[in-house]
Amino acid sequence: MKSFALLFTFSIGFLTINAQSNTEVFLFDLEVSSSKIELKNAKNLSKNEGYDNQPSFLNDRYVLFASTRKVQTDIAKYDMRYDSKSWLNFSEGGEYTPLKVPNKNEVSAVRLDKDGKQRLYAYNMSNGDSNELIQDLVVAYYTWFDENTIVSSVIEGDDLNLYVTNLLDGRSRKYASNVGRSLHRIPNSNLVGFVSKENKNSWQIKSLNPTTGTTKVIANTIQGVEDICWLNSKTILSGKEAILYKLTLQKANDWKQVTDLSSNGIAKITRLASNPESNKLLIAGDMSATSTTTETTEDTNQTETTTSEEPTTESNTDTSQIEAIIQKNLEAYNARDIDAFMKDYSDDVKLYAYPNTLQTEGKDAMRKSYSDWFDRVPDLRAFVKKRIVIGNKVIDEEQVTANGKIFNAVAIYEVENGKIVKVTFIQ
Repeated sequence: MKSFALLFTFSIGFLTINAQSNTEVFLFDLEVSSSKIELKNAKNLSKNEGYDNQPSFLNDRYVLFASTRKVQTDIAKYDMRYDSKSWLNFSEGGEYTPLKVPNKNEVSAVRLDKDGKQRLYAYNMSNGDSNELIQDLVVAYYTWFDENTIVSSVIEGDDLNLYVTNLLDGRSRKYASNVGRSLHRIPNSNLVGFVSKENKNSWQIKSLNPTTGTTKVIANTIQGVEDICWLNSKTILSGKEAILYKLTLQKANDWKQVTDLSSNGIAKITRLASNPESNKLLIAGDMSATSTTTETTEDTNQTETTTSEEPTTESNTDTSQIEAIIQKNLEAYNARDIDAFMKDYSDDVKLYAYPNTLQTEGKDAMRKSYSDWFDRVPDLRAFVKKRIVIGNKVIDEEQVTANGKIFNAVAIYEVENGKIVKVTFIQ
């Protein structure tokens, strides 16, 4: 019973706080000079009631983070180009700390299954298939050193301990005890940074060479704070409450304030991540009780309150809204929720087989066809391999699993007045 309780306590800080937590994920543009760091153009990526946390950059277009939907936390993928969010997985368990697997078309995440087991998985971004990465350790937090080496904080008794796992031979080795949750590859080095809590009065940022096992002290954390990120090999960012701080190694011995993020509604910074170019910063934070959805137009002191409106005409339905409609419809399809699925279609919707063979016309005929399909295919799942948005059209290259078989198809959606009016299938 004790170990099960610890699972809920350590697990990414997740389930002990999720029920009460209202966290959001923000993206900032960074301007870095030798004298100062400026955050500009704040954007709330999640805009979701409940838990949204643990963000990371998938690449220069997409952001990953853990996000709650229908009482379960899954992997969200945000498209910076189209300002839209999609879902990367549809497992029965909850996923946390999504990270890109180096040199592979995969994303890893800690999965907490309904049976209480907590394991680290990799998810294929082409078809959603998953495989367990580490079988004999209860991983709470982790980072990738390279495509075959994982550095992780592992639950053992009452502690989190630092391990390095070689995926080629399956061997894991312990290098430190009583560590924190913040693990990052240090830029331009062969080292991983971690937070040591062995000294309860003064936590330390240390480096680990996963190849040799050598550890060295780098600096002290902000008192009581364990969440950091590396902007470059000499600059570390951290946050306490709503204040973002920086530490410049070899130049300063103390943390310097960068900015106050309370104007963005952030009450407490919980996670940070920078991109490889150090020109963008992700910040997850607990939101203040009075905060509203805001977006910054120039810098963190200039905010503009935004409201969402249902599109009424094709002309005012922009590409991000159009893609959001198609993505929501895909999620309803994968959930086999016929009511949610049909809600996105117009009453006179037409379905065609390419180039112009009419298959069904009208919502009633379409509902009957898809309702039968949903009932007959319990393993139904579609993943978008590639998406193009042109005007009011969305072209999806999809891989579909149905009754144990996998096939590829292309769907061309046309949206008018906020509803899908036409779909053309190429199979």
